[in-house]
Amino acid sequence: MLRQIKVLVVDDSALMRRIVTRMLEMQSDIQVVDTAVDGEDAIRKVKLHRPDVVTMDVEMPGLNGVETVKRLMQQCPVPVIMLSAYTMEGTSVTMEALAAGAVDFVPKPTKAGDAEKMAADLTRKIRVARRASIGRCQADPAESRVSDYKPKPKTGATIFDTDDKIASSKIELVVIGSSTGGPAALQTLLPSLPANFPCGVIVVQHIPVGFSGPMSEHLNRKCKMEVKHAGHGDRVMPGRVLVAPAGYDLYLRKYGDRLSVALDKGNKPVPPGGFRPSVDVVMNSAAEVVGNNTLAVLLTGMGRDGARGMLAIRRRGGRTIAQDESTCVVYGMPRAAAELDAAEKILPLHQIAAEIIRLV
Repeated sequence: MLRQIKVLVVDDSALMRRIVTRMLEMQSDIQVVDTAVDGEDAIRKVKLHRPDVVTMDVEMPGLNGVETVKRLMQQCPVPVIMLSAYTMEGTSVTMEALAAGAVDFVPKPTKAGDAEKMAADLTRKIRVARRASIGRCQADPAESRVSDYKPKPKTGATIFDTDDKIASSKIELVVIGSSTGGPAALQTLLPSLPANFPCGVIVVQHIPVGFSGPMSEHLNRKCKMEVKHAGHGDRVMPGRVLVAPAGYDLYLRKYGDRLSVALDKGNKPVPPGGFRPSVDVVMNSAAEVVGNNTLAVLLTGMGRDGARGMLAIRRRGGRTIAQDESTCVVYGMPRAAAELDAAEKILPLHQIAAEIIRLV
């Protein structure tokens, strides 16, 4: 019989502690070993019980969720899943907690019918978090910093490092896909790209509806490039990062020299195991519309989304990079790409920005 996943529940609300504990203890493979009422209590009880996963309220008096995550990562690293409120403050603090080392988050229910969904999301993410590698999303600033960047001329050709194919070196579009651990990885990668980056970037992050906008704003404050929550018809242009909005499929459209995005909410529910936005959908669209002038990047994440889309880009002659296992929180999506031979290069997170700049 497999050992149960030991969970510590942290929340300043006695009601929420009871609700979350009851939700989790309905699962045969999860054991709530204790609860904590605030950040200081959480740190003590993590050291005492050594849980596999911690669920933590974002907004707590005294030592809040972000500061508690920072202290845990320094003193006793453990996978942390944040419970986030659908408020402006709640979503903003959630992004900070993910940057501090939390592996994922689950929105708190806003109405009675949402409790069942929260329970399903939380238990699924706890099972993923148990296998997460903690402390791998922080890059060495000296290694990830890029200075005195000058764009390469956009003419000529280059030879693939791992193929005998010849491809155009004029990259027009970079597509970055990520899931679990992605928000923190993006906050390492994107700020390392310069303001005068010579092509557009599209980010596809698996994230609940209502949180892709705050994530965009958070990244925009940290990056030299403009980071924008994508809208229907937005232009893909140099120096701009478009973040695919949660709940929509995103496609590329090209009219002459103008490359833009189209959003589609879809008329059917997302199938089990699927995502909206889907990295595969965006990368397949890029392969069709931009072809060998695409650079695809797959970062940390659970599952296989993006592997086939990346393969389509590579088959068109585009360039492809996957994050390596040693720096992934969850080595799922990059592993799937490597198994399909879709990844031309497999690199640690702190080397990816420099490689992207070299290729464009």
